[in-house]
Amino acid sequence: MKKAVIDTNVLVSATLSSESNPGRILDLIAKKKIQMHYSVGILDEYRRVLAYKKLNILIQTQEKTIAAIEELGVLCGPGISDTPLPDESDRIFYDTAKESDAILVTGNTKHYPAEPFIMTPADFLSLIKTEENL
Repeated sequence: MKKAVIDTNVLVSATLSSESNPGRILDLIAKKKIQMHYSVGILDEYRRVLAYKKLNILIQTQEKTIAAIEELGVLCGPGISDTPLPDESDRIFYDTAKESDAILVTGNTKHYPAEPFIMTPADFLSLIKTEENL
């Protein structure tokens, strides 16, 4: 089973559109075909961003999303790296993915170094389909 750390932009996209590539990824997590890894800091960011008024995400949807992550995901501590990142606020995702030996799925690959474990949702779905014939 592939392990993934989901960047906040992917979670938000999935929450807003279940038919999108990010939505498909969350569906595979719900079906236990992908193992989601997260840290306390990532969960805090998810809560904060899902609550943005401009996103207009119902509080029940926010709560259901967070509860599903806590139920289905694997809580882990982020490692600590010194890899330079364009945006230090993304470090928690990078370090958690490295620590978990997981794929970091993000819509903002330019915020991270070009490394094989960092993928867009479309690339991640292609990898899953190829490797696991989903």
